[in-house]
Amino acid sequence: MSESTGIADQTNPESLHEQAEAKVTTFSYVKPDQLNAGKGFVGLARTDLFKAVVQVVKKDSGENNLHYHKRMDSFWMVIKGRVRFYGPGDVLIGEFGPNEGTITPRYSRYWFENAGDGELELLQISSYTQGATEGGRTDVSAQKFQIGTSERFGAKV
Repeated sequence: MSESTGIADQTNPESLHEQAEAKVTTFSYVKPDQLNAGKGFVGLARTDLFKAVVQVVKKDSGENNLHYHKRMDSFWMVIKGRVRFYGPGDVLIGEFGPNEGTITPRYSRYWFENAGDGELELLQISSYTQGATEGGRTDVSAQKFQIGTSERFGAKV
């Protein structure tokens, strides 16, 4: 492995396989028993190229504001509940129930809200641009939900 890059020797495929296989992990999603904040994040998995989380959003709480990400594309799929995604001018992108969703490519402006009667469970899988460690969130309008107040949970391994 090169000390300067942290990348295994590209000329040795076996070394690449061993490095990758040492990072294989498993997980099991379990919704948190109690969510005290308006929104919670259950981290499922993460590598240098992607992250997978389930966002749990209480009814009438935890909704966000119009924003975009400079370094991240996201795939969204409803596990439980209903969600509405909006674009600029509050134009409806779509309303989705279980096993439905959308994608938000980097630089696309959006926000979403819990559109159901109970808690929303929303799977988010995001890929990052090369070398990025976070999504580069940029708010376009005032926050409806203070981002730093959400709860963080880990998946069962």
